[in-house]
Amino acid sequence: MEKKVFLMMIKREKNFNKVTKEVIKKHVDNLRILDNEGKIKLCGPLSCYPGMAGLVIFQTDSYEEAQDLCRQEPLVALGYATYILAELQLANKENNYLY
Repeated sequence: MEKKVFLMMIKREKNFNKVTKEVIKKHVDNLRILDNEGKIKLCGPLSCYPGMAGLVIFQTDSYEEAQDLCRQEPLVALGYATYILAELQLANKENNYLY
């Protein structure tokens, strides 16, 4: 079964400016674990996008699995952020860019 691609946009909450180094460490540790498990295709902070902190692109078997990964993200679980999750339908040469 081919894995699906999901975008997680991490949205800053009002208290985001109170994020500690300890919380950032938990966030990075979580990313490392998911990357080692092959569940992350790409991730990073967003600049020049008001209200958004970052983006994680997951590769998982289902929307439910991706949603679970979003909920376990320390920035979300600890109340510093919320998220938007969407499935990305890949367009490329192999599928004629969905034409």
